[in-house]
Amino acid sequence: KQKEYDITVLVKGGGLSGQVDAIKLGISKALVVAHPDLRPVLRKADLLKRDPREKERKKYGLRSARKKEQFSKR
Repeated sequence: KQKEYDITVLVKGGGLSGQVDAIKLGISKALVVAHPDLRPVLRKADLLKRDPREKERKKYGLRSARKKEQFSKR
């Protein structure tokens, strides 16, 4: 089964690690569509899960999402 597919991938946005994770997820989902019997194997290897972490938004009054202005006692 390893030599059945020729894959070309174009990924935009995000960092290198995020792009790699997106490619892994896409290939895994395509394999499940082609071979449903692979689903348990891919699920056990955590290849069918998306990483839900996203950038926290910047809040007004702060320098970034959580960083506050420098405090001065005097």
